[in-house]
Amino acid sequence: WFFLRMLERGLVYRRTSKVNFCPSCNTVLANEQVEEGKCWRCGSVVEERQIPEWAFRITAYADRLLEGLNGLDWPERVVAMQRNWIGRSDGVELDFPLIGTGGTERNDGKAFRVFTTRADTIFGATYVAAAPDHPLVRELVPADRRAAVEALAEKVRTASREVGAGAAAAEKEGVDTGLRVRNPFTGREIPVWVANFVLAGYGTGAVMAVPAHDQRDFEFATKYALPIEWVVREAGDDEVPQAAVRNLASEPKAFTGYGYLFESGEYSGMPSEQARLAIAAEAQRRGIGTPAVNFHLRDWGVSRQRYWGTPIPIVYCERCDPLHKGIPVPDDQLPVLLPDIDVREVLTGKGEPPLAKVHDWVNTKCPRCGGPARREAETMDTFVDSTWYWARYLTPHDERAPFARKDADRWLPVDVYVGGPEHAVLHLLYFRFWTKVMEELGLCAVGEPAQRLVTQGIVKGRDGEKMSKSKGNVVSPRDIIARFGADTARLFILFAAPVEKDMDWSDEQIEGQHRFLGRVWRLVHAALPKIEGASAPAHASGAALALRQRTHRTIARVTQQLERLQFNTAISSLMELSNGASDFEPEGDEGRAALRECLEALVQLLAPFAPHFTAELWQELGQKDELSLSNWPHADPALLAEDSYQIAVQVNGKLRGEVQVSATAAEQEISEAAAADPKVAAWLKDKTIKKVVVIPKRLVNFVIG
Repeated sequence: WFFLRMLERGLVYRRTSKVNFCPSCNTVLANEQVEEGKCWRCGSVVEERQIPEWAFRITAYADRLLEGLNGLDWPERVVAMQRNWIGRSDGVELDFPLIGTGGTERNDGKAFRVFTTRADTIFGATYVAAAPDHPLVRELVPADRRAAVEALAEKVRTASREVGAGAAAAEKEGVDTGLRVRNPFTGREIPVWVANFVLAGYGTGAVMAVPAHDQRDFEFATKYALPIEWVVREAGDDEVPQAAVRNLASEPKAFTGYGYLFESGEYSGMPSEQARLAIAAEAQRRGIGTPAVNFHLRDWGVSRQRYWGTPIPIVYCERCDPLHKGIPVPDDQLPVLLPDIDVREVLTGKGEPPLAKVHDWVNTKCPRCGGPARREAETMDTFVDSTWYWARYLTPHDERAPFARKDADRWLPVDVYVGGPEHAVLHLLYFRFWTKVMEELGLCAVGEPAQRLVTQGIVKGRDGEKMSKSKGNVVSPRDIIARFGADTARLFILFAAPVEKDMDWSDEQIEGQHRFLGRVWRLVHAALPKIEGASAPAHASGAALALRQRTHRTIARVTQQLERLQFNTAISSLMELSNGASDFEPEGDEGRAALRECLEALVQLLAPFAPHFTAELWQELGQKDELSLSNWPHADPALLAEDSYQIAVQVNGKLRGEVQVSATAAEQEISEAAAADPKVAAWLKDKTIKKVVVIPKRLVNFVIG
């Protein structure tokens, strides 16, 4: 249903894409299945082929995906990764006309169009770097250079399969094509090189190389002895040539910052930003350039040659669809279900997709003419389902729509989403894209799926390495549960480290948490005879009041810590409360009531971490309702106020002691108490106090002569 709605809006389309193809297995291979350019299964040399596939036009949402990041409470590293993956670059496309024989521009007007974000550096462009498979290179490269260019192209293709990061991860390599172009602003003739760091799929597939002001271009020019011409100087650097020489002598690198132009004709002396705009405007006026925006983001290819995955609701009919563009399956024929078969019969690893071999499934009727047709045999990437399945929980049994709008209005966006940072630029980007589509379809009123994202840390084994089956260092929770119980296991995992940090496995800490639960168990059972019949506390004084204050401050603190997902510190707070209760001996009705209130709050606050254990104690305390159905404890504001507090005391800005002062103490009282402290008094003896700075609840600073 989603696929068809997106197809209607032009967000789904058919395209061809490059794939790794094994001619022996007759199948497409993932990059990870190519080893040294050969098929991991049979060892045949892998070929690069173009095959048709279905894709989602996520690039249409590039700007909205960028803008949406501004209002999210997501970890900065995830936000930065998404910004970089989307990779918006604002710049200009410029034409570098090809030069024919005799040093004049070709009559056919052919030119290398380059994309740049730094038009201000064009006077320093000393060569053009193009992708090895750039169309003009393939068409015009001289015969004597063709073999070298093709060899580099094959090397780039192999690197992209094996490295994953593609040509950018490899050492800078290139070949002089023999082609020459004219720099449209200097008029100079410069060479065209093919380079392994230029990608045909990004921008125009060619860049103007300015080695003095781009580190990648600099390294390439240095390797192949190409000219390096400085045209931007730092602000305040008037001796430009000497500065450039000094820079190269001490630390060979480009100057990539912004500054002021020189050796740049009429633009000399301009600031980089002003010159960038002026040069772009002049290029547009002369008809040799246009403003352009490029994105690193590419459309999402979703076709998979698998049995599993959602069937693509498209059929092909020779009569109605001779060009094989695809005919949508009508809504009343949805869902298209996978055939119920023994998959071992079709998962051969060779030839066409598995579903194409299930003849009674793939052969169907055309929804337009009723004649014979074939279903699309590829399935959708499993990322498709993971982008929106969370919203299906809103209305899981609705047969007419993905979910009900009224439920979406009540529940969305998700308050807190917990997931690993490894999903930052795939699942989480698709997750956001799909939500924006759902908003446009009227399914929901929000354009972002989750307001807050928490990326949890990893668990390290006893050897200090990340737990994984391949390393054999996984600790089975069953063993811990069998020995200590599930509540101890939960408590240890939540206490070991903040949720966003990695945690180290520790058998000692597991035993420590088990002992803590044992202390709470003994505390409650020892107190039962003392608190029997105790009513809800009303007034208290002395030790009973102090316990009540501690209880309510813990309620407030743990509630806040849970809201912030600070589980480890919440557990520490509960340990402190249990220690306070252990030291308390109730006297009279006030004391018994205060202790009952403390223990009931302790059990309730501990319940999210140890639900089975606390459910037992809740009944032991005489409560008839289930603990999970009880109201969360409420902190009384009157009991949260501090009677006194610790304040740091400095002498000439250096910490010299701490004193306890009343919460209502005036500045004069605070300074007198600080001066009377024995440790501080020693530093003030025989000194002239020039000034006293008092910041209530923070510090006192004595400035002395």
